[in-house]
Amino acid sequence: MNSKLRMSMVAMAAVGTLALSSCGFGGGEPSEAEGGGTTLNMLVPSYSDGTKALWEGVVDDFEAANEGITVNLQIESWENLESVLQTKIQAGEAPDIYNGGAFSAFASEGLLYPAEDVASEETISDFQESFVENESLEGTQYGLPLLASARALFYNQDLFDAAGVEAPPTTWEELHEAAEKITATGTPGYGMPLGSEEAQGEALIWFAGNGGGFGDASEITVNTPENLEAAQFMKKMITDGVTQPDPGATQRTPMINVFTQGQIGMVYALPQTVGQIEEANPDLNYGVANVPTNTGDPATLGVADRLLAFKNDETKQEAITAFMDFFFAEDQYVNWVEAENFLPTTKSGSEAMASNETLKPFLEMLPNAKFYPTSNPAWNATDGAFKSLMGLLETQEPESVLEQIQAKADAAA
Repeated sequence: MNSKLRMSMVAMAAVGTLALSSCGFGGGEPSEAEGGGTTLNMLVPSYSDGTKALWEGVVDDFEAANEGITVNLQIESWENLESVLQTKIQAGEAPDIYNGGAFSAFASEGLLYPAEDVASEETISDFQESFVENESLEGTQYGLPLLASARALFYNQDLFDAAGVEAPPTTWEELHEAAEKITATGTPGYGMPLGSEEAQGEALIWFAGNGGGFGDASEITVNTPENLEAAQFMKKMITDGVTQPDPGATQRTPMINVFTQGQIGMVYALPQTVGQIEEANPDLNYGVANVPTNTGDPATLGVADRLLAFKNDETKQEAITAFMDFFFAEDQYVNWVEAENFLPTTKSGSEAMASNETLKPFLEMLPNAKFYPTSNPAWNATDGAFKSLMGLLETQEPESVLEQIQAKADAAA
């Protein structure tokens, strides 16, 4: 059974179950809190060690300002988040508010509120237009863009100096040359994580750097000429020995930790990496630059997560709206985004954070970012295919690898 059909069957079953159930996370817990109030069940992932405390602070402030509304907060790891969500949906206990990724299957089956039904016009109009498009399906916005992130090139200045690399590369050829020089000194020049943690992210950085991508809401495109040329250059980096050993099995998080310890010349990393370096190795002499591309034109990977509202109980709609408006107000939202070292999705948040020197390079790159096609129903299967198959680039021909991933995407369409 393909993943789209399986998701559809789960969602259809959930529609019927949710229509008969007003329970929250407790398997029979009523939607009204003790004393006649409303309980909102909220499922979110952990972004950092501070995520739990941040959300608890938001919940405490919200409950203090909204008598009669209680928020039941549940935090899961990213590895467990989607399986926990699916279990809850099948049990008729979908969260009222959910912070996650792909949403098109839920929206197409009528499980989600449109954004305009759970947020005020003032809140919705504050989102930057580029994010709104990524939160919409067939012209209707469902997601409230929570945060954004972009990738940049982190480089070790001491390794650059030792290898005679004068400046951070701006093109693929310059990246290869710099990585080759650094590798010759005994340290891997470039870190390429193609393991299951985030192979899709590394791939999109390279594909976007050649005018390629993963497609859009209507079509997944993997084995295109632009993507193939990018994959061929990735293969060249591996074959020429200018990456770390065994990139096909390398996971992003431990690889960035190795960079933080000064043992890789260059990696693509996130805004949060700045804070990680400050904590783990504040003496690291490093820089941050734009992602090198085939031609030198700016392009990078952008990632956006969102808040979604499930249609569990129409009596909760007003309380959900109150929470969304409260959270996305500048005083709450900016504090949350800055603390997690992400980029804001709101216009007011961008203005408030414009002077943040740590995030400035990422904010500048965000307009040239390409995002995952999360509104495409086949994206979940495509994402899984990249995670399981892209690492084969180490041992197989690029065309074959892309064809295998495309086949998985097509089967889910």
